[in-house]
Amino acid sequence: MLFIIDTGRMESPSRHRCLIYEGPPSQQLPALVAATREKLQQNCRCLYLNSPAMVAGMGSYLAASGVDVAQEVARGGLVLSSEQHLIDDYKFDARHMIDRLQSALEDALQQGFRGLWATGDMTWEFGPQKDFSSLLEYEWRLEEFMNEHPELSGICQYRADILPRSAMRNGLLAHATIFVNQTLSRLNPHYIHPNSFAPDSTDNPELDGFINELISQENLN
Repeated sequence: MLFIIDTGRMESPSRHRCLIYEGPPSQQLPALVAATREKLQQNCRCLYLNSPAMVAGMGSYLAASGVDVAQEVARGGLVLSSEQHLIDDYKFDARHMIDRLQSALEDALQQGFRGLWATGDMTWEFGPQKDFSSLLEYEWRLEEFMNEHPELSGICQYRADILPRSAMRNGLLAHATIFVNQTLSRLNPHYIHPNSFAPDSTDNPELDGFINELISQENLN
């Protein structure tokens, strides 16, 4: 079991991480709040994307942790949003989402922030149709964009008891590191670079075993 310390610096090798868990998403809020507070202290704009209920919960948890939510929202340091960046017929489009992130990053830098840190629930981001056929394309585009823009970092949230197992496998393959908490990331032995991906890459039975292991560890925390 290999871990790396995420120092929070922009050059951290774990800027594109995934959080794999099972159960109520509210259980993940303390860790996400801690990570958000750290990024706010680094003068990064923090973007949280989720359902209206989870956005409200995130705001409450941040306030309870000592963050002046109203002030951070007013100055643009904190963006709590339930907006789903979908195209016609409520479809998720990977290129459209990357374009929106690029605009958000450019705006954050123009406003004097050091960078943009974003976290979103994949079930919510992909909209009501729950079509995850473009998930792997999106994650690879996001990885490429982050490599080109070190000012961007984030955490993709994958809820294993809601998402199809095929989507979970694709999400695992697309992230080099797994979010453990605000200070630790776990190296992902199953990460595959896009150039090395093969059609049968998702057929590896070890993927499900590793996903189940991550879920078990989450439940013990």
